[in-house]
Amino acid sequence: MSPHPLRALLDDVAHGRFPPADGVVDVVRSPGGLADVIVGFTGHFMLAADIAPADVALHMPAGDFSVPMSSASLTWLAERLDSRPATFDALLCHLGTGTGAPGWLREVDGNAHPRIERAARYRREQRMFVVDDDAAVLVVGRGVCDRWEFGFEVAAHAQGRGLGRKVAAAAAGLVPPGEALWGQVAPGNAASLRAVAAAGFVPVGAEVLFPRSPA
Repeated sequence: MSPHPLRALLDDVAHGRFPPADGVVDVVRSPGGLADVIVGFTGHFMLAADIAPADVALHMPAGDFSVPMSSASLTWLAERLDSRPATFDALLCHLGTGTGAPGWLREVDGNAHPRIERAARYRREQRMFVVDDDAAVLVVGRGVCDRWEFGFEVAAHAQGRGLGRKVAAAAAGLVPPGEALWGQVAPGNAASLRAVAAAGFVPVGAEVLFPRSPA
């Protein structure tokens, strides 16, 4: 079975093959799972949701780069999907190394942890790791189109000493070698953006998820 069109595009982007900057909004079927999504690259967009392409073309005419990810368009999409837009995130990528967790990172059962509870709205098959002194937490799981995703938090008392970068770098070892690991960071979260970029993650685009209501 061929991969979902968005997954195929993400795999290309992870390996440096970007779509043309043509102002087009590609509309493809919903990825299923926990959320629909719109992803923006440099001058090119992909909406993965069960919406008629003709309706999208009327609302987001090709060639206007500012429209597809605008607040008005996101609100329109949310209404059509009976959802609401999640955070507008920068999208960053790093290829996995498969080296495993370093000794200072310990896997724990995170079923009752708030970070797992929040991430479970968008991811499945999650694993949770903590720094030995609980100064940081790292979550890795499967998200949109079954891609690998991660998120992390550094405790207030441990911030400012490079721990975020160290944890983000370790995340790449938790996925198979050569497979893409994706990070989503709110653009205003400058500390996390700096940490993830310093860990070798490359900014490739932006995205907004539209979570589904539980069945």
